[in-house]
Amino acid sequence: MNPFAIAGIQMKVSAVAPNVEMMKLKLDITMSLYPWVDMVVFSELCGYGPLTHTAQEIPGDFEQEMCKMARKHKIWLLPGSIFEKSEGKIYNTATVINPDGEVVTRYRKMFPFYPYEVGVTPGSEFCVFDVPGVAKFGLSICYDMWFPETVRTLTVMGAEVILHPTMTGTIDREIELSIVRAMAAVNQCYFFDVNGLESGGSGRSIVCGPDGRVIYQAEGNEEIFPLELNIDRVRRSRELGILRLGQPLKSFRDHIGQFGIYQQGAQLPYLNSLGPLIKPTKLDTLSKLKMQENEYEPPANPTGYKGFNEL
Repeated sequence: MNPFAIAGIQMKVSAVAPNVEMMKLKLDITMSLYPWVDMVVFSELCGYGPLTHTAQEIPGDFEQEMCKMARKHKIWLLPGSIFEKSEGKIYNTATVINPDGEVVTRYRKMFPFYPYEVGVTPGSEFCVFDVPGVAKFGLSICYDMWFPETVRTLTVMGAEVILHPTMTGTIDREIELSIVRAMAAVNQCYFFDVNGLESGGSGRSIVCGPDGRVIYQAEGNEEIFPLELNIDRVRRSRELGILRLGQPLKSFRDHIGQFGIYQQGAQLPYLNSLGPLIKPTKLDTLSKLKMQENEYEPPANPTGYKGFNEL
């Protein structure tokens, strides 16, 4: 057995105030409760919330603070993602930090989720990294996994564990849970999906093993869920098949040249007939309304009812 312990942190995320200090507190709590944890993963856009006006430069203060925390606890750290501003563009960017507090790699989300991420530029490079003596990890963010080519590419690059910070508060969360199971199974890998709460999502984080079975699924409350993964299960599945049955990665390898839609210059008349991608036009209005929604405080006694003590 080749064990490696990862803790997901499903926490409340504010859209109108930074969440960095709470992230640091959650990390301290996690490592006090579970000092055997090797890696900690937060949800997408956890640091500053889902509004693009919070975009930061990278490297910057956020990374520095997270590097200090990784070094303090001697852990691998994926502090979710933040909006990054670079050369007049905005990206949804995640950073991976090693136990020495060093940035190992960064990943820019390839598929921004429209309409919510209009104005966000897609990234163009896949991201895998090694944890020495343990496994190769791949990084994917939220909507990326709806495009199976992304997770398949990470797997072909050798990823045995997919880390997947997400921010889903919409009614398609149930669909996403099924996608996580499917991606874990067809790619014969661990899939570690961490969602946020309130402005950061509706929770229900999920972790699946290389046979597609659910190892753990959170509910809709704040949770820290530490899990020890057995990486050898991935290697055994890929060598002998899922449940000693299908061997999808080997079959894909043996027929990889037959997918004509991916060839340079391929004609795609049906896809081209679907029309342009629909995007909202009132972006400024949408941003202001989201801020109002998060700043709103209901009246202390909206009904005007007087309790017995006031009569």
